[in-house]
This record gives sequence, structure tokens and C-alpha cells, in this order.
Amino acid sequence: MVEPSTPAPPREPVTAPPRRPAFDRRRAWLITAMIVAFMLINYADKSVLGLAAVPIMDELEISNSTYGMISSSFALLFSLSGLVVGFVSARVSSRVLLFTMAAVWAVAQLPVLFVASVPALVAGRVLLGAAEGPAASMSMHALYKWFPANLRGLPSALQISGAALGTLFAAPVVTWLITAFGWRSAFVVLAVTSAVWSLVWWKVGHDGPYGEDRAPGPGTRAPRDHASAPHDRDGTLAPAPAPASAPAPAPPERLPYRRLLLNGTVLGSIAGAFGASWALALSHAWLPVYLRTRLELTPGGAAAVISAISAFSLVLLLSVPPLVDRLRRRGRSARWTSGAPQGIAVLLAALAMAALPFVDGPAPHLVLLGLAFGGHAIVFPLHYMTASAVVPPVQRGAVFGVVAATGTLPGLVAPYVTGHLLDSADSPGAGYAHAFLLSAAVMLVCGLLALAAIRPERDARRLNPAPQTEGSKPLAQ
Repeated sequence: MVEPSTPAPPREPVTAPPRRPAFDRRRAWLITAMIVAFMLINYADKSVLGLAAVPIMDELEISNSTYGMISSSFALLFSLSGLVVGFVSARVSSRVLLFTMAAVWAVAQLPVLFVASVPALVAGRVLLGAAEGPAASMSMHALYKWFPANLRGLPSALQISGAALGTLFAAPVVTWLITAFGWRSAFVVLAVTSAVWSLVWWKVGHDGPYGEDRAPGPGTRAPRDHASAPHDRDGTLAPAPAPASAPAPAPPERLPYRRLLLNGTVLGSIAGAFGASWALALSHAWLPVYLRTRLELTPGGAAAVISAISAFSLVLLLSVPPLVDRLRRRGRSARWTSGAPQGIAVLLAALAMAALPFVDGPAPHLVLLGLAFGGHAIVFPLHYMTASAVVPPVQRGAVFGVVAATGTLPGLVAPYVTGHLLDSADSPGAGYAHAFLLSAAVMLVCGLLALAAIRPERDARRLNPAPQTEGSKPLAQ
């Protein structure tokens, strides 16, 4: 008697590996344009108090120290909110985060319109700082979702260039509003502009496909960052490779934050951001006052100088990061293409700051002002690039928030310290000299730390020590 044969188990259908979404160039550059406008409004909001400082101080009869305190109050919640929102970004979309920030910017301009007083100014600046603390890091995080890793240099530069554009255009426009219609008009215009941007962003600002990093639910695998996948030359994602007989080790999807935040590249990126932010905070709060009171420029002349410094920053931002992209595609080390320029930029700005008290004549003075307050600009896009090179995509938003929170702490210190030095010095000239020398010392230390500590390839290997085989990718991009 013949035994009945056991039926063969059904074979699973063989399916071709899915092709990941192609690079949507048109939508990516639309998002870039929106984020550039976002940063432009952001920096116009920051600079309006400094541009209106002289008429505000005259009308309210406040001292240098009080004005410095008002300016520093902007940073009271700035770093904390940047830190908190960085972690929230793992669960909330960039569309919602940026919409909420811009809407709050509009509200923050209102208190001083109802009651022109020191408490109203402080309240508005504290609320504005809380809403702007996460702006740079979260808008960069949103931008990275639309570009693969090898195409992020120019978008990063454009995002940060919104800061330079904000000052470049805000200085003459806000100065004209203040001169023609009074300083309150500038606050009204900025409130309306922020509200309009938030409405447009809600319409078009959806999250992109590269690095979907909201926290997965229980039992689900965190999605892979498309930025670490193979790409064609134009940025289009290539099809996923067929599985090998033994799966290759993949980069870690999560690492302990202690390891991420205490590696040299992230610490060096924070140091570079700290040094650059010290000069930036001094520029927003005191550069317009310095030009008006020490160099005795007219409001229009001071605005022209500030715009020229911003134009210099813009040239650096639009030239250096794209060069970094080209050098990286040719295989050059990230340490020397994006790490060392951060340290060098802060060091050069520090030397210019230190020389300011010892020069006479308008021409050399203006050159040094440009280097001191504009030469550090390239640090801001590059420090995000170096930090992201050693961070798993799912944790990128949180680490960006930490880097922004610690790197921007000078906004809480530099304006008030400068005001105190001015009030305690024998003369305004001596007070500014002390402030410039102190700033130069802080920036010098930060530049040296950034130059020595940022080594993305080394730190990526330390954080991901698994042997690399075909199909695996290190964290550094």
C-alpha cells in the first residue's frame, strides 16, 4: 500500500524589493524656500529690539543695564524650549512644530503695543525667545527630511542664509518703519508677517520622506533613514539591494543619549555654535547701538552697515557649504571639510573682535566689524552637518535640540554683561573695549575646542563599532 505523499508547503511569492520614493526636487525646493522665509522672519524678530533700541531707551528712559536685561530676557526660555522641542520632535511632525512657532511669534509682538513699558518688553521677548528657541534646529530637521545626505550642503546653507537675509532686509526696512511711523509699527508689521507665514506653511509644509523619525509604536520597527540608503547621482533613491545569504549588520537605530552627546564631534559642534552665538547675540543687542552712539552714524547709515555685514555673511553661507558638499563627494574627510572650517571661522572672528578697541579710522573699523560679526556665519550650517554625521536619524531632532540649546546660551549672558560693563566703565569707549575683549576670549576658547574635537569619521566608528560589510553603512554620511 502506497503511503499518501505529504503536500509540499506553499512557497512564499517572490517579490522584487520595493523601490523607495524618488527625490522630489520641486517639492524639496518649495520647502526650502518656505524655511528660508521662516528664518528670515525669525531673525527680523530678533533684531527689531536692537534696531529700535535708541528710541525705546529715550522714550522709556532706561539705562544700558536695563536694556541689556530686556535683551537677555529673550534667551530666558530660548535654550530650554529648544531642548524640550528637540525631544518632542520625535513624536510631533515638523509641520505642526513650525506652524506653532510662527503663530506664537505673531502673538509675542503684541504686549508692547498695548503697554509700552519694561515689563511688557520683557514679557514679549521671553515669549518670543521660547517660540524661537527651537526654530533653527527644527527647521533644519524639517529640511533634512526632503534631501538625501549627499545633497544637504546647499539647502543647509540656504536655511542659515535666512538669518543673513533677515538682517540684510530687516535692517533698512525696520529702520524705515521706525523713522517714518514710530518704533511700534515695526512690531505690528512683524506680527502680521509671522501670522501669514504660519497659514501658508500649514498648507504646504508636509514632512518629507528622508528620515521619517517620529517614534514608532510598540512592536514596530523604526523606519530606516532614506538618507543613508544608496542614491543615484541626482539624489534619486536606488532600489534596495537583494538580501544576501546572511544579513549584514545595520547601523544602530538608537544609541544612549549620553554616548551621543559626550562624543567629541557633538561637543565640538556645540563649542563652535557657542562661540558664533556669542558674537550673534552681541550683534543683535548692541551693534546698532554701538554704530549710533560710538561711531555717530545716522539711523540709515547704521542700517547700511548692518546690511553690509549681513551681505558678507550671505556670501560665505552660499559659497562654503556647497564647496563642502563637493569635497565630501570626492571623498575628503568630514573633519577637514566641515569640522575645521567651524573652528577657523570662530577663531578669525575672535581675533577681529580683539582688535576692535585698538584701531582708529572708519575704514579699518568697519572691516573688523564685518569679520567679527559676519565671519562666523558658516558655523551655523556646518555644525548641524557635523552633528548629524554621528547621530542615528531617529534621534537627530533631539540632538539638534540639545546642540541648539547649549550652543545658544550666550543670548542669555552676552547682552546683559555688555550693558553692565558699559554702565560700570569710566566711559562708553572703555565699556565697549572691555565687552569686545571678553567676547574675543570666549570665542577664542570655543574656536580651539571646535578645531580639536570635531572628528566625524572617528566618532562614527566609535559609536558604531560593528564590522562594516557589504550592505552596511556607517553613521557618518
